[in-house]
Amino acid sequence: MLAAHARRRARGRGAQAKLAAARRLEQQADLAEQVCRQITQRLAGERITDRLVSLADPDARPIGKGKLGKHYEFGYVFQLAELTPNTRRGARGLILPAASQIGSPNESELLPATIAELDRLGLRPREVALDGGFPVEAANRAFPDAQVFVAGRQHPPSRRSKKRLASYRAGAEGRISHLKRRYGLRRSRLKGHDGARAWTGWGILTYNLDTLTVQSA
Repeated sequence: MLAAHARRRARGRGAQAKLAAARRLEQQADLAEQVCRQITQRLAGERITDRLVSLADPDARPIGKGKLGKHYEFGYVFQLAELTPNTRRGARGLILPAASQIGSPNESELLPATIAELDRLGLRPREVALDGGFPVEAANRAFPDAQVFVAGRQHPPSRRSKKRLASYRAGAEGRISHLKRRYGLRRSRLKGHDGARAWTGWGILTYNLDTLTVQSA
């Protein structure tokens, strides 16, 4: 009713602002109805597959973290891939645009977007070190010409290569922490999935520019 009234009054100066306010009001009403439906589903013991968790950020979804003190967080999942010239200690390279989807996608669901970015750049990694959450078969199919290391699940027969790639993979965790602390990737200050992608993209760009500065110094 209020949105319809605002549309009827949208004439002359300020008409566009009134129409925009009416659209926002209708969107909030739709979200409120979805929350009511979710409450009914929850009380009936039904499974909610695409749960709305925030009226302020409707794209955010519950993300299972598997941590003892924090089973779930709310937001978005991003897959980061760093390209380095080698896998020796202290190797630092450039990070690809992060793959992401609304919801709580697993690693294999985001992997095609990362592969597409590598193909766009014409890059073929010789070695790939992945988190233990990657399915081994999917990783091997994605990188048929590379030596694929999946933490705790697949490693090369050489003990020396295994140790080197395991250390390199462990260093990736430190890189993620560094990106969170120094480049703002701990929390997006922009709302919505598009906002989170923009925030993450600018953080990655800043990191890459810093990397190029260090390497050229």
